[in-house]
Amino acid sequence: MHPLLERQIRRHLGDATAIPEAMHALFQAIGEAYEHADADRRLVEHALDQMSRELTERNRELQRQLVEKQRTEAEQAALIKRLEEAHNQLLQSEKMASIGQLAAGVAHEINNPIGYVNSNLASLRDYVRQMLAVLDAYERAEPLLPDGGEREDVLAAKRAAELDYLKADVVALLDESSDGIARVRRIVQDLKDFSHADRGEWVLADLHKGLDSTLNVVNNEIKYKARVEKLYGDLPMVRCLPSQLNQVFMNLLVNAAHAIDKQGVITVRTGVEGDDVWVEVADTGCGIPEALLTRIFDPFFTTKPVGKGTGLGLSISYGIVHKHGGHIEVKSEPGRGTVFRVNLPLHSSVDEDADHE
Repeated sequence: MHPLLERQIRRHLGDATAIPEAMHALFQAIGEAYEHADADRRLVEHALDQMSRELTERNRELQRQLVEKQRTEAEQAALIKRLEEAHNQLLQSEKMASIGQLAAGVAHEINNPIGYVNSNLASLRDYVRQMLAVLDAYERAEPLLPDGGEREDVLAAKRAAELDYLKADVVALLDESSDGIARVRRIVQDLKDFSHADRGEWVLADLHKGLDSTLNVVNNEIKYKARVEKLYGDLPMVRCLPSQLNQVFMNLLVNAAHAIDKQGVITVRTGVEGDDVWVEVADTGCGIPEALLTRIFDPFFTTKPVGKGTGLGLSISYGIVHKHGGHIEVKSEPGRGTVFRVNLPLHSSVDEDADHE
């Protein structure tokens, strides 16, 4: 007899032996019905348990797929961001390369008429020297002129022309013109050196020459804001891509000028430490808050006002120095100024062929 049926009989009828014989078949059928119900219940529970396990496993799989999808989407977003940054850096580099080619072409075109002017000034100086010699000869012959109208006419013409002043000033004008032409030629040469120094080839270069040419190129950005002090050490020749390092120097110098509000000092130092050469650009500008120092090499990050910078200068500089096997250090104190140090290896292990590819 089914245990549940037996408990019910005891509860309502007392002892099971008191059940009439005619009722035994009924109770036997009821007990079998209980047994079948238990069996069905166990089947249902087993099925529900199996469904619960399958649902739990499916839920875990869906959660795993969701996490994987979110991770993939995050990786794709990060990849898209890196591609955008690389694309914009490439555009900026191509822009700088185009500007460099344009500057080199303009410098070449300027060089030709400057050559004519310089040559003509040399000839003019010689002609003026000869004319002054003739005038001196005429002046020595003046006392031989008879007194009268002709001599008075000569003296009046000399006074009207201020001949003594003209003789001195024409030489001074020629000297100033020659100095100006020489300065233009230096600027043109510095522009050519800055923009087209290496044609993408690794060469042994004088970093001091690169610094000097870059300072001349960016002089207009600096001269109204700061005095430049050069404290050069004794540097050996460094194997590098000179025009790319010139771009690094330009970015650091322009940033230093922009950091100075009114008047300040930009100090350029160089030296050798161990197996590295280093170039420092220090300014007495506004400085950079410590919380921002870890972000200044990030693409598009800038502390300048909107419209004043692209946020790519330091990022590109970091990449160029890294390509040379070096690194950039920065120290800054708000209100006191900032120091950037570019460290470059004397004996680089950079794969130059890979760089060309």
